[in-house]
This record gives sequence, structure tokens and C-alpha cells, in this order.
Amino acid sequence: MKGKNFLTKKGFLTKKGQVVETLPGLKFRVLLDDGKEAICHLGGKLKLHKIRILPGDRVVVEFSPYDETKGRIIIRE
Repeated sequence: MKGKNFLTKKGFLTKKGQVVETLPGLKFRVLLDDGKEAICHLGGKLKLHKIRILPGDRVVVEFSPYDETKGRIIIRE
């Protein structure tokens, strides 16, 4: 990925960021590498395998190309 935004095969935009705080309902406030903030929830595989996300974790977030304020955390680095 090398810091660039790219469209995945599903047509979603993917960006890297850092979790700033946890919110109720398995949601997280993520500060993206480009300086923007987004509210994100856990992706299905992360919920299924009960992967814990804590403030300070580096994550990869998937967005719709139409709204970059809400996203889905797909990878914890």
C-alpha cells in the first residue's frame, strides 16, 4: 500500500490510520494518516475471531468511495 489510497477489488477505498479512542457499540475513532478522522466499526472476520483493538493500534480501514467519515476496520497491524 505504501501510504497511497487505492481501490480494492470490491470498489472500496482503503487507508491506514491509528485508533484514537474506543466508542460504545464496538466503534472506534481513527486518525487517518492524511490527518482526517473517521468513525469505524470492526469488520466481520475481526468480530468472528474476537480480535481486540485498543487505542494506539495501527489499523487498515476500508471506506465507501462516497463517504470517508465512516469505515470498517479490516486489519490490525
